[in-house]
Amino acid sequence: MRKTLEKRLAYLYKGELFSIITFVPVSYLVNYAFPNLQLYSLYSFWISFILLEILLLQGTFYWYVKCKRLRNENNAITPTKVVRLLHYLKMLNIVMMMTAIVVFFFDFIKWYPSLPLDGLTIAFFIYIFAILEFINYFYIQLSYDNISDIKSLIRVRKLKYSCMNKEFSLNILTKNKEPRSAWFLSSIVRSFGYFMLAVSLRSL
Repeated sequence: MRKTLEKRLAYLYKGELFSIITFVPVSYLVNYAFPNLQLYSLYSFWISFILLEILLLQGTFYWYVKCKRLRNENNAITPTKVVRLLHYLKMLNIVMMMTAIVVFFFDFIKWYPSLPLDGLTIAFFIYIFAILEFINYFYIQLSYDNISDIKSLIRVRKLKYSCMNKEFSLNILTKNKEPRSAWFLSSIVRSFGYFMLAVSLRSL
């Protein structure tokens, strides 16, 4: 059982790491082979691509920590300090996703009327992919890549909460439990997120 779980965790973090490394040359080759897409000239592409890479990096870090702890301590529960760090990163991810909306609007204004629609479409799909990864990590498990998970999904007919989300709940990350400095930081991040959302809505 322990070996099976260890292999699963190793598979997850190595898979995420492989994606991080692979996406960089792939994006370069696409931009080089299809210059008409104007990918590297679009701010929306860069913020979407960086957001996706950051999310994959967070996933790699999370699975690696769990795998390492299982190997060394025979315990796959994520350390509290790591869960708290991921909780703060979750809020920064939200801010970045909101900022991306403004950036897409900026690109639209900058390139209009000669919009590189194909490039913008690719940037948008990368952005949607990043959002799905965010949901998969921090809220609901959307990825089911093994037989046991698929069987469980068919039997229960309900998506599961993500592992990270469950650990957030277990650590009871609330204002009352956080140090004052951490609560202050999270409040600033939330305020900035609300501000960027208001700006994006007004722009639209």
